[in-house]
Amino acid sequence: MNIEEVDWKKLLISIVVCQIPGILGSIFTVNSISTWYVSLDKPALVPPDWSFSIVWTLLYLLMGISLYIVWKRGWDQPQIKNAISLFGVQLFLNFLWSYLFFGLRSPEAGIVGIIVLWLSIAASILLFYRISRPAGILLLPYILWVTFAAYLNYSIMILNP
Repeated sequence: MNIEEVDWKKLLISIVVCQIPGILGSIFTVNSISTWYVSLDKPALVPPDWSFSIVWTLLYLLMGISLYIVWKRGWDQPQIKNAISLFGVQLFLNFLWSYLFFGLRSPEAGIVGIIVLWLSIAASILLFYRISRPAGILLLPYILWVTFAAYLNYSIMILNP
């Protein structure tokens, strides 16, 4: 893709839209990190707290680029509308997990939420990949991280009955 071919407005909108779940989810996360979350028993593989914001920011950036690639193909095709609609659902589910796990302080609700989120990400990857291979591939780090997050969520649930 040539730099002159980039629709900068769509690219910026796509990136900002994908950052929103993280920003809104942080409302629940920030209040729980230093109180509830710090008191939980965690598995040995848990990364340091500071790493989560860096990883999520990068993942939301990749998601935004992926969304842009699909959106740039046009909005008039049903396949694209369906893919972007499902992508929007998984963005909401991404936010919802923060509420379930941190807001409600419930690893049990979080594990249910993250399973549904994972399934919606997998479906989004398939739909995006059918439209654009790069768009689908850009979502692979996201599903890998959510898989790891599901492991952490499950481990916390087991370690803190």
